[in-house]
Amino acid sequence: MSERRILGLKVDVDTRRGMERGVPSLLDTLGAFHVPATFFLSFGPDNSGKAVYQLLRNPRFLVKMLRTNAPGLYGFRTALYGTLLPAPMIASALPGLCREIEARGHEVEFHAWDHRAWQDTLSRKGGAWIREGFLRGFAAYEEALGHRPRAFGAPAWLLTEEAVGVLREFPFEYLSCTRAAAPFVLEGTGLVEVPSDLPCLEEVGGRNGVPRILSALDAGGVHVLPVHAEAEGGIWRDAFAEILRGASERGYAIHPLSRIAADCRRGVLPGRPFRTALLPGRAVPCAI
Repeated sequence: MSERRILGLKVDVDTRRGMERGVPSLLDTLGAFHVPATFFLSFGPDNSGKAVYQLLRNPRFLVKMLRTNAPGLYGFRTALYGTLLPAPMIASALPGLCREIEARGHEVEFHAWDHRAWQDTLSRKGGAWIREGFLRGFAAYEEALGHRPRAFGAPAWLLTEEAVGVLREFPFEYLSCTRAAAPFVLEGTGLVEVPSDLPCLEEVGGRNGVPRILSALDAGGVHVLPVHAEAEGGIWRDAFAEILRGASERGYAIHPLSRIAADCRRGVLPGRPFRTALLPGRAVPCAI
């Protein structure tokens, strides 16, 4: 494993701004380096403004917003969507852009129907609510792209036992829902979990954290870098390019996540349930 040098790029699109502005920017950057990525799109309403309730409940969330320059990342209008401004639709409003991602050699998978609702309320929701979100998201995905998604990436890397139970009902080929250190088979699904094992720029201080991410690549191996369209497709575009350049200099081949998952299925992976932990730079615990 240590002799292999493979990097996957998992791009989460959480907001209308990320879809409308961040995705085209990322497509240009990825095109300049001639590398593929796997995009996980949110298809439903952008209720980002409801994050204000997290500010009141969780002091760590406020610290994270200040540390990461949230206004610069997300924009003023995004902070009002779903509260003072109507919540615009995200990927389902831009089907042409969804298809362009695939046309330019990348993968498109399913991230969420309502990203904010999953992130803020999943722990209090039962299977019926979770199932409804998947059904609405699947319908929007198929309408935009004409085929089903192969993978699911949980918003904010949050899972519950109820969510795992619902996952069994949908024809996914693999998952990318956790921040575990290595791939495993998620107990209760029989599916390979391809985790984002590297930190994202938001967690390591933005462009100042690039050396930390690159140092994690020095030993080789198979890694997945979590990317956010709002960040690496926005104010940290140059930092993302620096990471891609550094990975190339270290001899990494960049593969889509479906290929990494297929390679995992050819071996023997441990099976286990997900666990939760509060990782450095995050405001709430996530699945590992």
